[in-house]
Amino acid sequence: MTEVAATSRRSRITPAREAELYTAVLDLLREVGYDALTMDAVAGRTHSSKATLYRQWGGKAQLVAKALRANKPGGSAAADTGSLRGDLHALVVREDDCTMEQNHALMRGVAMAVHTNPDLHRALRELVVEPELVDFQRILDRAIDRGEVRADNPALRYMVHMVLGAFVTRALIDDLPPTQEFLHSYIDAVVLPALAV
Repeated sequence: MTEVAATSRRSRITPAREAELYTAVLDLLREVGYDALTMDAVAGRTHSSKATLYRQWGGKAQLVAKALRANKPGGSAAADTGSLRGDLHALVVREDDCTMEQNHALMRGVAMAVHTNPDLHRALRELVVEPELVDFQRILDRAIDRGEVRADNPALRYMVHMVLGAFVTRALIDDLPPTQEFLHSYIDAVVLPALAV
């Protein structure tokens, strides 16, 4: 489907109604997980028709991916503080610790479903992962343009893996949710030294 057609489909729902639907989808995801979430449940929770949901979003994978994207705080590219350290720290403070913990649990549940659902994998890649990668690359490009990082630094290609890895593995290794304090210290102790900042 073309972007114009998708935009035309979505335009029939007001932004406030769209936000309400996305909130309901995320609530259901937290309650039952991706596999048990149904369009019937979303329709019931939001007093919508299934036909409307399918017409607007095409299916569960697209609806979930768009809800997750809408749940993201403002793009990381907007965090131009004038330094790489400031930009990376600005990423961390976009969410408070409570929201970060909720979103971590949400993403962990969705990540499990990605392995068995190619439609979800594609939708998340297109609507959530790729825009984040573009925004993150802008932060790195600004740091290179400012002379903070050499363009040939081999660590550059692993920066997303490093930052995402800290967020994802905190619960696995430490049995604790990611927090602003942990991520700030991780950036200073691991990420910036890897770039020789």
